[in-house]
Amino acid sequence: MNVTLKPFDFAQAAARAGLATNGQPLKSGARVADGGGFQQALTQALGSVSKAQTEASRLQREVQLDNPSVSLEETMVAMQKAQVGFQATLTVRNRLVAAYSEIMNMQV
Repeated sequence: MNVTLKPFDFAQAAARAGLATNGQPLKSGARVADGGGFQQALTQALGSVSKAQTEASRLQREVQLDNPSVSLEETMVAMQKAQVGFQATLTVRNRLVAAYSEIMNMQV
């Protein structure tokens, strides 16, 4: 396995964080580098978990209907992928709620 590392692009990383290269916040008219943001990443993650669950349900239904083109192993792997994705989603949600609660309990 050949692993190559890309050089770190500070300007791109700062732009993704909403900062100019001098560390100052970008002006409201400035465009942030393509990459979406936390909301888009979370939406995509939730979408992929939903797709995995839908696919696992479809495969389960096909196995129950004795479809010869769907194997039990394939179905079990899809179910496990869906379960792992759901557990990861719950963990992220719990951590976000805990962080929010901690921030709200801070004294100003």
